[in-house]
Amino acid sequence: MKTLIDKYKEIILYLIFGGLTFLVSMVSFQVCNSLLEMNEHLSNVISWILAVTFAYETNRIWVFEAPTKGFKERIRQILSFYGGRVATLIIEEVIILIFITWLGFPGLWVKGMAQIVVIVLNYVISKLWVFKKQE
Repeated sequence: MKTLIDKYKEIILYLIFGGLTFLVSMVSFQVCNSLLEMNEHLSNVISWILAVTFAYETNRIWVFEAPTKGFKERIRQILSFYGGRVATLIIEEVIILIFITWLGFPGLWVKGMAQIVVIVLNYVISKLWVFKKQE
């Protein structure tokens, strides 16, 4: 069992922190929208910023173990991470536009499928681009 955990540690941690990121997103959206009575679009932007910031820090520290050497490298890493997340947000929005808005598929089902695509793409972007191991 320990061998399996060691082998898949990165993926396991990615899924755990991804779940926590989801909670950060949902709770912050609810707080902004319901408690602070902000509109849903502003609430969504704030929750996205908080969730992506949380995801960046947890991915950098625990999932990919990718400390930076200096301010310039840290800024590059942050911009790469946020850029990747903006790209997958756009992909998710296109999926929602096509399958919910244009084709009328059930919203929750499409959102769930889009999230699977986004999670996989975010992992690949983080692994191969943002937190790429230096040689």
